[in-house]
Amino acid sequence: MKPAKPLSQSHGILLYGPPASGKDTVTAALTELDPRYVPFTRLKIGSGRTKGYRMGSQEQLDELEAHGDVIYRNDRYGNIYVVDRTGLEHAMEDGRVPVVHLGQMAGIEQVTGRLPAHWTRVLLWCSRDTTARRSPSRGDTDTDARLAAWDATQADLAAHPHAEWDLRVDTEETAPREAAKRIHDAVRAAGRSS
Repeated sequence: MKPAKPLSQSHGILLYGPPASGKDTVTAALTELDPRYVPFTRLKIGSGRTKGYRMGSQEQLDELEAHGDVIYRNDRYGNIYVVDRTGLEHAMEDGRVPVVHLGQMAGIEQVTGRLPAHWTRVLLWCSRDTTARRSPSRGDTDTDARLAAWDATQADLAAHPHAEWDLRVDTEETAPREAAKRIHDAVRAAGRSS
């Protein structure tokens, strides 16, 4: 097996898209493709789904905010989701490339603005009907809230018509492994140019 080609230092991937657009599935395919890709586990304060999150308390959030370590926070589905500086810097150690899931353009702007790194920005998309079909099949019990979030994501994207993307992937037409390969190629190309 050939040694892996080096990636640039302090590199990360931002996956932006509506609920059920395939962020978890594409991230899993990325980690299979190259073990340097690691899912970034956001801090979650609240209840419900715990897989893929670091569950935290209001006290932890207060402390992070007091120290200026909250890079981005959003409140959705009755919970608080946080991208924190310490967690993200830790995820970048030892040449790892964190894959951060976001559904708001403000999150993209905050992460890229507040944590210097080379970020590969990927827009994952699926139709509203696909979100409606995928949501219950993945175990969501709040599909109506997911559809409201889909609407909000579409409006958010429309409000930022000049947003720059390194790659756009329609997950209805692109299999997860192919999407991962395309993202990997974009990351490697960015590493060569940085």
